[in-house]
Amino acid sequence: MSNNKVKKGSLIAFLPLLVFVLLFIGSGIVTKDFSNMPLNVAILIASAVALMMNRKETFIEKVDIFTKSAGHPNIILMAVIFLLAGAFAGVARGMGAVESTVNLGLSLLPANLLMVGLFVIGCFISISMGTSMGTIVALAPIGVGIAAQTDIPVALAMATVIGGAMFGDNLSMISDTTIAAVRTQNTKMKDKFKVNFFIVLPGAIVTMILLGILTSGNVAELAGDHPYEFVKILPYLAVLVAALSGAHVLVVLVGGTIFAGVIGLMDGSYQLSSFLQAIAEGVMAMEDLAIVSILIGGIVGIIQYNGGIDYLLRVITSKIKTKKGAEFGIAGLVSVADIATANNTIAIIITGPVVKRIADEYGVDPRKSASLLDTFSSCWQGILPYGVQLLVAAGLAAISPVSIMMYSFYPVLMGICCVIAILIGYPKFKEVG
Repeated sequence: MSNNKVKKGSLIAFLPLLVFVLLFIGSGIVTKDFSNMPLNVAILIASAVALMMNRKETFIEKVDIFTKSAGHPNIILMAVIFLLAGAFAGVARGMGAVESTVNLGLSLLPANLLMVGLFVIGCFISISMGTSMGTIVALAPIGVGIAAQTDIPVALAMATVIGGAMFGDNLSMISDTTIAAVRTQNTKMKDKFKVNFFIVLPGAIVTMILLGILTSGNVAELAGDHPYEFVKILPYLAVLVAALSGAHVLVVLVGGTIFAGVIGLMDGSYQLSSFLQAIAEGVMAMEDLAIVSILIGGIVGIIQYNGGIDYLLRVITSKIKTKKGAEFGIAGLVSVADIATANNTIAIIITGPVVKRIADEYGVDPRKSASLLDTFSSCWQGILPYGVQLLVAAGLAAISPVSIMMYSFYPVLMGICCVIAILIGYPKFKEVG
């Protein structure tokens, strides 16, 4: 798609997304409470705006465009994956997998490397659970407890928890950001993981070194025993191994849910009825995200029909001359989307189709474009003071989210590693047949 083949397009086509951002973020800034405007309500209003635009087309024709785009196989599969990921997370949590995983980490935590250990535990838990929020909720109280026993700032402890949480949010096989990045770029989970892991690994290592230096001399014994049952950690390990082995994500999630349920039934954590209820609750927890992803698919379809995608491609491609430039363009695009929406999954869903077209045009490997999407959206999400991760951690620790920002080492280093990977052309891919 060279520049002379790109239609001029229209900037006004992006009005629905602008309305969404103003409603969702604007209301939070004005009221100082980002929960005042529910995400699904904001996207419904934006959908209505999309359907009211372009009076050259009849309302019925616009509805047809919207529903066909919302019902695209990739969008529907993504929604199903979200629901199954919720089911697995709900069942694993209900049978005690989260508690056992956290306690295993605590039992291994070295007394003289508390923040380093907390970061490593956060990485392991988040990559196992696939959720930054779940990791933060589980570990934030522990971070507060460590800070209370030492002179380590509470804000540093919360930033450490968030860093570990974003490591897994960026890499986990069952993370909604990974699912969205992989689906929109038409690549495989295990392939994206391998590329992404080696890009961000130096950032994680440098983070551990920084934490070790900054907190050296701070020693505290964590009170109490931390009992865990290794068998309850097996579902997370099984999902990770199955996904890395190349099993289809639907098989991985259904198998993981059944495996966790069987363990729960055998040890008495579940009766059959409570097992089924845990599945239902997990699915319901992800319903909003599934619905929002479907509606965004419809909005993006309208935006594309009205020339918005052509406009964006024209503007971006006019500045891009090389594959390296295309990669920076992808990074900038998803970064702006995440800063605007304060939601890395939504940012990936919105920009994914455009990124795919840019990647195809300039020969960017889909494994790399998926990694860029996920990494840059996740790094901003770990820094934004109005992002839900910092807001939750700050709320649990009773501090300002702004105070956490100065200690957000890993999210910043994750972005730096990705920039370096673009500059040096890492990784080198073999030609895909």
